[in-house]
Amino acid sequence: MRVIAGEAKGRNLYPVPGQGTRPIADRVKAALFDTLGARVLDCAFLDLFAGTGSVAIEALSRGADHAVLVEQSHKAIATIHRNLQETGLRDRAWVERADVFRFLRAVDESFDIVYVAPPQYQGLWAKTVRLIDEHPGILTADGLVIAQIHPKEYEDLALTALALTDKRRYGSTELCFYEPGATPDGH
Repeated sequence: MRVIAGEAKGRNLYPVPGQGTRPIADRVKAALFDTLGARVLDCAFLDLFAGTGSVAIEALSRGADHAVLVEQSHKAIATIHRNLQETGLRDRAWVERADVFRFLRAVDESFDIVYVAPPQYQGLWAKTVRLIDEHPGILTADGLVIAQIHPKEYEDLALTALALTDKRRYGSTELCFYEPGATPDGH
């Protein structure tokens, strides 16, 4: 696991000890950021269920203005801090040890990109996307929510402020893209 591009390119990232996290594969991360392109530049990035911090660190390395990483596990928080130190990106990151759902109900910042990668098979991705849908101020008007799931977890969500605009599958990982005010065909 490493930083793929940008100012911290090539830096190795530490994994969270134990089996509690599922880091994004480098090829999926590369595809994700190829899809996002320039949208990452100067953005406010929110990484929910941050694990190692790999996705937010990649965003920072590629020019995000700042990132907030939300994680509840002590081991993961320690790993995120270590990875931010290793990459030299600590000054643009805020690490919040919190329950994601409590955080989302209390946050008063709007984000351009929200990345959701919770533990699998617990319905947490759907619960998170629904909560963001119910609190549209979490996302900027042209923002984007991306949920990282196993394809078997996917379900259509009844949403009012957000719409699914794209789904991309990479082996056992599926990325679901939601945008505010969009129709399901992305316009």
